Amino acid sequence: MKRFLPDEHATARLAQQLWQVLPDELSGWILLLRGDLGAGKSTFARALIAAAGHEGAVPSPTYTLVEPYRVSNKSIYHVDLYRVSDEEELEYLGWSDLDDGFCIIEWPERAPGLLQQADLELRLAYKDSGRLVELSGLSGRGADVANAIEDSDSES
Repeated sequence: MKRFLPDEHATARLAQQLWQVLPDELSGWILLLRGDLGAGKSTFARALIAAAGHEGAVPSPTYTLVEPYRVSNKSIYHVDLYRVSDEEELEYLGWSDLDDGFCIIEWPERAPGLLQQADLELRLAYKDSGRLVELSGLSGRGADVANAIEDSDSES
């Protein structure tokens, strides 16, 4: 699925649309967010966490590395790997403790092994004053979600 996002509101609408097609059981799901610095990864993550029902601030996990949220009996982990220099550091962060929830991961290229574990990948790139976004399913269940969004686009 590819789409042009002219502004932050369009980014929030896509996040809401994604949240609506995700299954109720999200344990072990991983969404990778890729893009250059300032491309909108954190904006998308914040909008997705808000779409899940979180009220209040959604701070960037750049320095904490992981920001946990509990929304509607679901665990959501916003992870920023920008400051991670080695994939082995993930275990020191308690990575294995995050498999009970939905992980939204910025800068996943810092831990290349995540690609094999991930369900969805969202790539953001600058285009004019907006962003070009591409959502891909990396697992069977991730492909189902990406297809559901594409199908809803064709119905609009």
